[in-house]
Amino acid sequence: MPIRINDQITIEDWELVEVFTTSQGPGGQNVNKVATAVELRFAAAASPHLPEPVKTRLRRLAGRRWTDAGEVLLLVQDTRSQARNRDLARERLAELIRKALEKPKKRIPTRPTLGSRKRRLKAKKERGEVKSLRGKVDPE
Repeated sequence: MPIRINDQITIEDWELVEVFTTSQGPGGQNVNKVATAVELRFAAAASPHLPEPVKTRLRRLAGRRWTDAGEVLLLVQDTRSQARNRDLARERLAELIRKALEKPKKRIPTRPTLGSRKRRLKAKKERGEVKSLRGKVDPE
């Protein structure tokens, strides 16, 4: 079932690779027997559905989850259910791509006002006076 990101972008199943492994941590015998953890790989760099600026932002957002092969790698082992972990992995991937779709606002450089500069210098001067009074006391 394809993942629908928004009206224009849909991630097809052939772009996703899911590998099921045994989970880590506590869980008794179940954790050793049943492959419930999901390792979801999405070939983002090769995806024809994502525009280049979105791929660039996705790479920055993914961080360590971005592989050298240009894939986004998500490991989900939150629940004891394989189906639920699979759904969670797909939801997280969709959310990551939605974040990458948002264009960051361009920062408009501003200068501090005259009043704020004066307040800052006044506070620094007062702080300096407090610190200067902490010196050794002259016995005379």
